[in-house]
Amino acid sequence: YNRFQEIMGTQPEIVDKPGAVTLTGVQGAVRFEDVLFRYQEEGDYVLEKINLEVRPGETVAIVGPSGVGKTTLCNLIPRFYEIDGGRISIDGRSIDEVTLSSLRENVGIVAQDVFLFSGTIAENIAYGRIEDSSMEDIQEAAKLAFIHDFILSLEDGYDTFVGERGIKLSGGQKQRIAIARIFLKNPPILIFDEATSALDTKSEKIVQKSMELLCRDRTTFIIAHRLSTIRGAHRILVLTEEGIAESGSHEELMARKGVYFGLYQAFLE
Repeated sequence: YNRFQEIMGTQPEIVDKPGAVTLTGVQGAVRFEDVLFRYQEEGDYVLEKINLEVRPGETVAIVGPSGVGKTTLCNLIPRFYEIDGGRISIDGRSIDEVTLSSLRENVGIVAQDVFLFSGTIAENIAYGRIEDSSMEDIQEAAKLAFIHDFILSLEDGYDTFVGERGIKLSGGQKQRIAIARIFLKNPPILIFDEATSALDTKSEKIVQKSMELLCRDRTTFIIAHRLSTIRGAHRILVLTEEGIAESGSHEELMARKGVYFGLYQAFLE
């Protein structure tokens, strides 16, 4: 009980700044300007002098060796961490000038480890938009995520309890429920963090199909180890310990025979 009280009494480190405004009408232009970030005040920079401009509706894939900060870079967009220098903006407005709630309402995240609550499938999908989600809205989102037919095959359908952390569902089913949740939320900016890396080939193809549908007309960041999943991106960024080492389409980067070429050759092996 004391530990619970202690946790509940902890003040969050990241809060709205005085005068923060509501972020509305987002088109999805995301810009990093000379961004610096480190986890500890005296530690080394994980990201240093990152400059990146992403157009509304553009799909950008981020690849690179483990530990170079791919997930960290994306987690800076919804302000899960505060940057140590530089500026991140959405549609020209610095993200620290807007309220956290409105910023995060405009960003949808599907990660490798999907968190489902111990409730029904319908409740888990509705979590994407708690206030005004009708069953019709929930079902439409499930159809777009290619999980509707599976749900109807269950004895209790949308009223099926998924168990703690979705234990009664497979990895692919959990991912599609998470994607349905984002369809319902309908944010202009998406982040897919290793969303298919733990799935078998069949499940990956289904999830990939729903991801492609979700990405349409949205600004999308895709972090992936499986390079086969990101060939269709408008642009691929190669992140190394030195920062963004390369940027271009799959064909352009393969022609350069640089870092990406080496990663792709290793992937094929």
